[in-house]
Amino acid sequence: MKKGFLALFLFWNDHILTLVQLNYRELSLEFLFEYGLFVAKAITVVIAIVAVVGLIIGLASKQKGGGGNLSFDSISEQFDNIKRQSEQVLLSKEALKKLQKQRKKEQKKDKEETKPNLYVIDFQGSPMAKEVDSLRREITAILCVAKENDEVLVKVDSGGGVVHGYGLAASQLQRIKDANLKLTVSVDKIAASGGYMMAAVADTIISAPFAIVGSIGVVAQIPNIHKVLKKNDVDIEMHTAGEYKRTLTVLGENTEQGREKFKQELQEVHDLFKGHIKHFRSELDLEKVATGEYWLGQKALELGLVDKLQTSDDFLLKANDTHKLFKLKYENKKNMAQKLGFAASTAIESVFDKLMSMINLSRFQ
Repeated sequence: MKKGFLALFLFWNDHILTLVQLNYRELSLEFLFEYGLFVAKAITVVIAIVAVVGLIIGLASKQKGGGGNLSFDSISEQFDNIKRQSEQVLLSKEALKKLQKQRKKEQKKDKEETKPNLYVIDFQGSPMAKEVDSLRREITAILCVAKENDEVLVKVDSGGGVVHGYGLAASQLQRIKDANLKLTVSVDKIAASGGYMMAAVADTIISAPFAIVGSIGVVAQIPNIHKVLKKNDVDIEMHTAGEYKRTLTVLGENTEQGREKFKQELQEVHDLFKGHIKHFRSELDLEKVATGEYWLGQKALELGLVDKLQTSDDFLLKANDTHKLFKLKYENKKNMAQKLGFAASTAIESVFDKLMSMINLSRFQ
């Protein structure tokens, strides 16, 4: 069997060699022709793809920046629909007819007596506070239409983040109070650090019993890989104009002087934070609450960090008796490039925000 197999192999091998020798020139010409045709097709496809990409980018760049959609949704109508659906299931036909007649009379009174509006904003803050852009547009929209006796509820859900971002968010909430509108902030889950900086601006802060509140402190951490670079004979040169243009760095060798200056800057930010809290909630004992600690809603009420234990759902359900409720939401329009997946930077930023949020929330577990 082994000899037969070997003979067969040599036969076919010899046969292939003979074919190659006989048709070398013909195969070479045919190969070159086929290869040239393949290259031409490939170039055509590449040019077509480049043209399409160029068209998409061109269209995206022509789109006006800053455009977006602002929606006003009636929360009162949602509550009314829930009531009607429940009544149809639970009440008898006679009781339902009675209720409908009574409701018609109430609707006539409602037309004669106009209720004030309560505007609701959801703020779910990321570490970089990128949601502030939507917040300021939502508040601007409210201020354009708000009337006397109208109110605003801002549902804050944030573990904090960059100082300048949350400082601007707090300033946006101040605009509501400057317009003589009553401002309530609700904390259902967490308003810590920058989140509490925002909440403190409100006339009234309500909190769920187990919501996380406080963390009036400042933290900063910087990795330093100078020793790793030095071990591998990598030098880093950094030149600055100004004694404290750089204090602590990632790549260079940090000095004790730089560390002290960095700590001093952190303390200055903390003092400003405490001043902000004291301005809006003067009754607080800052020595007790401005330690960077956080508390659950029940303890936060005892310390004066919040004014009432209540969820936003209960607040809205009761407010629906005296106000017309509207939820505002501003969303940026996505341009063509973003829709087709060219917004890689947005994706990276989203991953970074999620990572930072996980790190941030891990402190409260």
